[in-house]
Amino acid sequence: MKNLFIILAACFAVSSYAQKTEKINNNYKNQQIMDLNKIKNENVKNALEALESGDEIWYSYFTENPEMTDDGNKVDFKSFFAKALGNEKFLSIDRVENEGKDIYGNFKAGNWGTFMVFFKFHQSVGGKFDRLDIGQAN
Repeated sequence: MKNLFIILAACFAVSSYAQKTEKINNNYKNQQIMDLNKIKNENVKNALEALESGDEIWYSYFTENPEMTDDGNKVDFKSFFAKALGNEKFLSIDRVENEGKDIYGNFKAGNWGTFMVFFKFHQSVGGKFDRLDIGQAN
């Protein structure tokens, strides 16, 4: 009887593991992978890859205290991205302008939903971004 219980418990554990693994694999397959190759500015492209993957290297592409606006309203860059990093991402890149520093596309903004946005990166002489303007695009 004790051996039967051990065998049944082992079978349950293996079955549960297989179901979890299948769910993880299906979720991975269903994730949309954004092609950022339209963006020719390498700093913008690398920064967006970091944003979407939740990598804090995102902050290294910016000056110490960059200015930021969200729909024209000044916001604190670091506190804004403390929530957004890894949770928000472009679903499509529809237009790239200004030498690859202005990005327009469909964007998933966490609990706010999905809509067309712009990201306008302002690059300082040193190569880092000292300002980021984001907002809903028309």
